[in-house]
Amino acid sequence: MASPRNDGGFLTQEQREKLRIAVQNAETLSLTSPRSPTGSTTSALLQQYELHQQQVRAAAAAARGGGGGGGGGAGARHARRSHSGKAVKLKKDGAGGKGTWGRLIDADTATFLDRNDPNYDSDEEPYELIEAPATTPLEDYKKSLVTIIEEYFSTGDVKQTGSDLKELGYDDFHRYFVKKLVSMAMDRHDKEKEMVSVLLSSLYGDGLSSTQIKLGFVMLLQAVDDLAVDIPDAVDVLALFIARAVVDDILPPAFLNKAKGSLTESSKGLQVLQIAAKSYLSAPHHAELLERRWGGSTHITVEEVKRRITDLLKEYIKNGDTAEACRCIRELAVPFFHHEVVKRAVTLGMESPAAETLIVKLLKEASEEGLISSSQMVKGFSRIVESLDDLSLDIPSAKSQFQTLVSKAVSEGWLDSSYESSGANGSVQDDDHEKLRRYKREAVSMIHEYFLSDDIPELIRTLKELGLPEYNPVFIKKLITIAMDRKNREKEMASVLLSSLSMELFSSEDIVKGFIMLLESAEDTALDILDASDELGLFLARAVIDDVLAPLNLDEIGSILPPKCSGAETLNMARSLASARHAGERLLRCWGGGTGWAVEDAKDKITKLLEEYESGGDVGEACKCIREMGMPFFNHEVVKKALVMAMEKKKECTLSLLHECFGEGIITINQMTKGFSRVRDGLDDLALDIPDAREKFLSYVEHGKKNGWLVPSFGVAAST
Repeated sequence: MASPRNDGGFLTQEQREKLRIAVQNAETLSLTSPRSPTGSTTSALLQQYELHQQQVRAAAAAARGGGGGGGGGAGARHARRSHSGKAVKLKKDGAGGKGTWGRLIDADTATFLDRNDPNYDSDEEPYELIEAPATTPLEDYKKSLVTIIEEYFSTGDVKQTGSDLKELGYDDFHRYFVKKLVSMAMDRHDKEKEMVSVLLSSLYGDGLSSTQIKLGFVMLLQAVDDLAVDIPDAVDVLALFIARAVVDDILPPAFLNKAKGSLTESSKGLQVLQIAAKSYLSAPHHAELLERRWGGSTHITVEEVKRRITDLLKEYIKNGDTAEACRCIRELAVPFFHHEVVKRAVTLGMESPAAETLIVKLLKEASEEGLISSSQMVKGFSRIVESLDDLSLDIPSAKSQFQTLVSKAVSEGWLDSSYESSGANGSVQDDDHEKLRRYKREAVSMIHEYFLSDDIPELIRTLKELGLPEYNPVFIKKLITIAMDRKNREKEMASVLLSSLSMELFSSEDIVKGFIMLLESAEDTALDILDASDELGLFLARAVIDDVLAPLNLDEIGSILPPKCSGAETLNMARSLASARHAGERLLRCWGGGTGWAVEDAKDKITKLLEEYESGGDVGEACKCIREMGMPFFNHEVVKKALVMAMEKKKECTLSLLHECFGEGIITINQMTKGFSRVRDGLDDLALDIPDAREKFLSYVEHGKKNGWLVPSFGVAAST
């Protein structure tokens, strides 16, 4: 066997000596079995030498620039090891035979694993490192959500889902949970949609903050264009979810206006908000309808749930079994309605002093078990405060009992310590304050009813029956504050109502005081209604245009307000609006449409339907078209155009249409009066084209009064 080369002097004298001894040992042991201890030792030594020799050759090649020169021969042969660390057998290229060592140094042929070899072992392949991108906490959070939500849809376990969500941590990411939860339910059955609404209501305040819920719904509004690609009815379904969230008190009504600021003009999110406000939240009995829209988790009506709650509480008072009562409450499966349990339990406790101890025990245990959430407990107590006056008629000591119960509940920890009840701080004993609170509740109820019915005479009649004229400014403040947080339709209706009240019931002093109260609280109002200052400025300017306020009244109001307050700035804006050129026409149109149409489009539609009717159309069809416009607050435009058309064409068929609309309740007496007033105010201009316009108008007024179209105080001489 030839002695090895020194490879350019890389071998030391000591290494050469070890090599010589190894070669001699190999020749001596060629007939010795490789399994013997001596053979094993020699084999290990040779393998060690071969590995060293490969390293030497690699270093020499690198020193030569990886080229061939000087020492020829094939490239270095690398030893391979499997995943287990064992050496990979090397091919012997025919050298030696069975039971022999083969070549000592195999440097002429490169060795590789052949996957087509029958003896190929995949474990002998070298490791291949694959670079994996590092994940962020948000990505990990999102990945976990699908599993949690799918498990909730399978089990319906609200408590477990809340626990899983808390274990995830990252409370600031919960907006993504809201978005994922709702978006997954949107493409499923009514059962899952109802389950989502129940879960959101149950976790509100306990696992999900109000801020995260709002942000989650904002993200859904921003993503609804993409959702609509896969879910055709995404717009309507998301509108239902938002309306249901408002009814369940997990979204404030002001959310519908505030969310618009985060959406583009072309976004379908604006359609969602419009449908939620107009189609769902403005409908009569909308709360009950929305709670039953998806069948409810129990598939029973609200009245049935209330009956069952009353029955289980009465049964509990008889037997005193708290565990059984908690089980029955849990089986109702209406966690979003547990405030009703609280309200009815406390009421029963006040009615029967003997049952009070049991009621306290039940509510305390239900709170400690997490059966009734903190938010539902507070909501239940708040509802009792609203009905304390009525309860006092049947239970003389109701207020003092309630005050004692609140103190006990807060001290024992099952009612939130931050809860502030007007019935728990002694103010219920103040008669004037109680009278004011009761009036405010009545006023809010009347205003909501008016926005649904547009019935001004009924509202005025109710105010007269209430018999508290000293609170008229409070009514004005409530009316405009509620309207500012709603659509253009309600804002227009509020201005129309204010005009009617100024003529029939409220004095100028009442109206001035009402606006002063609004301006003084403008900064607080702006916390809930972002554009409150601009809207209030429009209401003030519109009041001047409608002769509800005189321009001098603005100066009177300004003299009372601090010079640099937010209300003073709003007042200055109102002065500018009211004194601008063509202010009257612009301000009368400022809230001309609540259906999404521009004012000019609405006017054009009205003109076309009147022309079609005048040319021989069906009065029933014309009434249907007016009704389908969905703009009852703008029907004064129908009246105005119908009267002008009758004057111009000398045909009084349009008066027959007005008669039919009034008879069917499509056009109210207020809208009729306003339409006549607008024609009266423009008589001078009409007379330029229609010489006998004044005479014809007088005959129309006489006809209107005869048929009860106009308010008794309407007169023609006001502007003639």
